Amino acid sequence: MEHRGACSADNVSGDGSGVMTQVPWKLLQASAPEFAGIKPEEAGVGMLFLPNDDAAEEEAKATFEGVVASEGRCRVVGWRRVPVDSSIVGRLARATEPRAWQVVLEPVAGAGSLAGDELERELFLLRKLVEKAAKAKGGALAADFYVCTLSCRTITYKGMLQSSALGPYYPDLQNPLFESRFAIYHRRFSTNTTPKWPLAQPMRVLGHNGEINTLQGNLNWVASRQDSLRAPVWEGRERDLLPLCDATASDSANLDRVVELMVRSGADSRLALMALVPEAYRNHPDLVRNYPEVEAFYEYYEGLQEGWDGPALLVFSDGARVGARLDRNGLRPARWWLTADGTVYVASEVGVLGDALTNAANVVRKGRLGPGQMVCADLATGAFQENTEIARAVAATAPYAEWLSSSTRLEDLGASAFLESPLLSAADAVRLQASHGMSAEDAAMVVEAMAAAGVEPTYCMGDDIPLAVLSARPHPLADYFKQRFAQVTNPPIDPLREGLVMSLEMRLGRRGNLLQPGADSYRQVLLKSPILLENELAAIATATGLSVETFSLHFDAGSQSLEQALASLCDRAEKTVRASGGEVLVLSDRQADAGGWDAGRPPVPALLAVGAVHHHLIRAGLRTETSIVAETAQCFSTHHAALLVGYGSCFFF
Repeated sequence: MEHRGACSADNVSGDGSGVMTQVPWKLLQASAPEFAGIKPEEAGVGMLFLPNDDAAEEEAKATFEGVVASEGRCRVVGWRRVPVDSSIVGRLARATEPRAWQVVLEPVAGAGSLAGDELERELFLLRKLVEKAAKAKGGALAADFYVCTLSCRTITYKGMLQSSALGPYYPDLQNPLFESRFAIYHRRFSTNTTPKWPLAQPMRVLGHNGEINTLQGNLNWVASRQDSLRAPVWEGRERDLLPLCDATASDSANLDRVVELMVRSGADSRLALMALVPEAYRNHPDLVRNYPEVEAFYEYYEGLQEGWDGPALLVFSDGARVGARLDRNGLRPARWWLTADGTVYVASEVGVLGDALTNAANVVRKGRLGPGQMVCADLATGAFQENTEIARAVAATAPYAEWLSSSTRLEDLGASAFLESPLLSAADAVRLQASHGMSAEDAAMVVEAMAAAGVEPTYCMGDDIPLAVLSARPHPLADYFKQRFAQVTNPPIDPLREGLVMSLEMRLGRRGNLLQPGADSYRQVLLKSPILLENELAAIATATGLSVETFSLHFDAGSQSLEQALASLCDRAEKTVRASGGEVLVLSDRQADAGGWDAGRPPVPALLAVGAVHHHLIRAGLRTETSIVAETAQCFSTHHAALLVGYGSCFFF
């Protein structure tokens, strides 16, 4: 697998490699007298990276033990310094090499029957609290303290190492006492984050080959909904688990955090992967014809969770199951083999396993993962499942088709017809365009081109327009923003050329609680496009049962500043959502709302208004309770619309 990774300038330091296995209890019990009497079914093990400094190391241990003691449900049995061979580490990796330690915990007397899933949850909560405590202390403890895993089922050995160096660096991996029923191996090639010891994979649940191209949107939505996530198993302590994601971490690390939260909250790991990395189920002939319950599952979770789309191959384990899933695009290879001795192999390349599969007679089943497909092995029963069996089993866990009755399709409202006559005269339209900063060039080259051909206008490859912030002329607010391109090498896709895996569909209404799916989790209107017609918005307000509230963006410039107008808008939006459960907030700059044409009552720019209300509701913990619609004349070019759509449920006409 060495060719799958990358090396630093010293030609030795790797981007990262690692292996996830079951906890090697025999090795641990033989490694220290205090571990000899532990019961594997009632104990957990942490694999920690501690600061490479004596004082900071002791402070890290004390912090860990202090959090465990304050929680009072577990106790620290002892610490073990993980043996390593630092001589094989490259010069650049050695400069940040942490000290690897293992810590063993067990429930205290009177803590109840802490075992299995309940013990996993307790260890997950402890890890979150320890991470917060370390960050609060700052310094080396905040920068160099990292918990690779803290679990009663799995453990990860990893580092900034090449493939060939992983085994020699950790002698434990060559110890005959190290036993595990599974192993997930990963070799990292960093594409958009700087290599670090903690970012080596596998993570706590996942090993990931590829990129998450929807990352920024995924992180934004996690941040917007994390305050509203609730699950009975946490007994009101959900805030101790926050923040869920970290924008400074890799795409793999952030997806791993969300998967881990769902699994620790009680979700089946297969369900978590299907919900977070969904199959392209729309117009899928096999699902529509043979497995409607699977189609209903995907459609239901689409209303709760946005897809984390790749290209991505994900290998995962929660300690009870181990499996692999490919994202909907299917742009990463993944092959699997089942041999006569009951061993399952999954690899990103055919030749990666060498002699293990050269004997064709030993292979009883084999295949490859297609787009959105999964395979899984149950470590308790030994059962091996392929995609269809997994999907049907997961989809049968709840009546998803019945739960979809809370959603409405916009086309079913019968309000998609265009207006028969224009709302404005030609003179008023020109005046409106000028008031919003639209130039004659914008009207001719953008609006007219789109109206005549029905496609986006074609421009030259370069953009030599001076930056708006450096211009002496006034510019519309949107001119100060530029499109942000992906940081990976894959070309962008669009819903016309890639209709099988992508669409412009959006949902209007509140988002439900991802950790507690149910019949009343959400009530939404499904839109085929982020652009609404006047009649469609009116139908949504009258025929769907959604609570729709409209706010004028115009303000009195003589008595209010723009900042004051924004603060007032945000305050009114928050009060509306709290008081009446406003499920749709319409931010409108129609001149009728302003009492006619009045230069003394300008509108707040729609881009600024949507962004301000969006972030205000996130801070208030209310963002998932509502959608934001921009009813604006300011959206007159495609890059303005794309920028606003990035905020989430924002629509234009």
